[in-house]
Amino acid sequence: MLLTVDDDVNVSRAVARDLRRRYGGDYRVVRAESGAQALEALGEIKLRGDEVAILLADYRMPGMNGIEFLEQAMDLFPTARRVLLTAYADTSAAIDAINVIDLDHYLLKPWDPPEEKLYPVLDALLDAWLATDRRPVAETRVVGHRWSARSYEVRDFLARNHVPYRWYLADEPEGERLLTAAGASPDAIPCVITTDGTALVNPSDGELASQVGLATAPAGDFYDLVVVGGGPAGLGAAVYGASEGLRTLLVERHATGGQAGQSSRIENYLGFPDGVSGSQLTDRARRQAVKFGAELLTTADVVALEAAGPARRLVLGDGASIDAHAIILATGVSYRQLDAPGLHDLTGQGVFYGSALTEAPGCSGENVYIVGGANSAGQAAMYFARHAKSVTMLVRGRGLEASMSHYLIEQIAAVPNIHVRACTEVISGHGTDHLEGLVLRDNATGETERVDTQWLFIFIGAAPRTDWLDGVVARDEHGFVLAGPDLVVDGRRPAGWAAERDPYHLESSLPGVFVAGDARAESVKRVASAVGEGAMAVALVHRYLAKR
Repeated sequence: MLLTVDDDVNVSRAVARDLRRRYGGDYRVVRAESGAQALEALGEIKLRGDEVAILLADYRMPGMNGIEFLEQAMDLFPTARRVLLTAYADTSAAIDAINVIDLDHYLLKPWDPPEEKLYPVLDALLDAWLATDRRPVAETRVVGHRWSARSYEVRDFLARNHVPYRWYLADEPEGERLLTAAGASPDAIPCVITTDGTALVNPSDGELASQVGLATAPAGDFYDLVVVGGGPAGLGAAVYGASEGLRTLLVERHATGGQAGQSSRIENYLGFPDGVSGSQLTDRARRQAVKFGAELLTTADVVALEAAGPARRLVLGDGASIDAHAIILATGVSYRQLDAPGLHDLTGQGVFYGSALTEAPGCSGENVYIVGGANSAGQAAMYFARHAKSVTMLVRGRGLEASMSHYLIEQIAAVPNIHVRACTEVISGHGTDHLEGLVLRDNATGETERVDTQWLFIFIGAAPRTDWLDGVVARDEHGFVLAGPDLVVDGRRPAGWAAERDPYHLESSLPGVFVAGDARAESVKRVASAVGEGAMAVALVHRYLAKR
């Protein structure tokens, strides 16, 4: 864009007319009649992600002269070429401005004919601006502080939902410019600026989802099949349900992919001999489900399950409800919290549960600690080792053999900057606004040690996300949903079972409600088995619907 500002309406129109006549085919010309009006326009342009090539400002304007305007405009568009329009009597001020605001040129009014006195100057300035390669990039921008927990959550949400974004620190020049353009203070973070220029200050996940184009409300109120959870089991169910003609809705409270979607690399999944990242695998599954007609709902938190006559009803956190012929529970599991003093308050500020792949660039040259000895911890160690100075795996047991795949153990052993400390646990953490260090204990000797680190990633155990099912379907003592043969004890069907048959293999104690993946009791915690159970659950849904 080319922006011109002059308080004299006739002069302003004349400048804009000459600019459009020469450059209108390639540039949009924006005209303002005061410095304040021009700054407001620049703020909107900045939020939209557009660029300004040249700023032309009249020197003598009331309230804010041309030099004062250009000085403030530089904060928003530092690479825009700056031109001051002056009368002959103001040339000394214009010359001074060359040093004050790095003025590129000053033009005496009037400039007739423009072919001789205006266009050659602007042509040269545009050539110089184009050489800087300042083409706009259509992407969401996030401004925040390095150790802000909510800033991390926003970036993680966007990354896991495959929304391209660029991260800016609030105390760096471009971050400050974006905050200024948004009219937000440095403390109003995170500030998210969408591709259409909308500025969101500390938005909720729901607000963020709706602004970046994710569906947050169902298109209908009744479906053949509703799948709760968007991990591998849920995505598998959505693909097979939709592809087989069922009107299918997948409801996910955060982002599709689940824990598998956070994995940096999965190498033992069938059909990918060179490995595949969890994000790539689950994104393909998501697109496949959509291709077959499945509807995906994001940031929808299911809080209750009810029997509504022959239908099954899900109640959402906002009070809305969705009915369906059948339900598949694929809620997966979450990492258990590490109960060590000092860690809870630092979550998202150096202490992370799961891979937190968005933080990898910040770990460059740092010492990273990982708690856990299963595949997810090993995959994270391999990934962070490419960035960090060292990666130390803290394992409570005697080694990795009991919980990690053999191929991954061999890979870890071959990486020189990964160290495995067996019989070791974290007993406390400390830091002010972010993690600064840990206290470790050797469980074999009882000795403790303080280590300095800003990065701790935790992968311990699996807690099923099934509290909202309490009293509705049978669960084991750990909260995992019982299904199929596990519900029939000594030939007796579960209490309240109304159907004149035994529960199908993946069917819960409420007929028509099935469970697949990690949330099922005694399930195999692998991506392939979760996908297989999702597909199998759909086959059982068909059987249930045929025999109701």
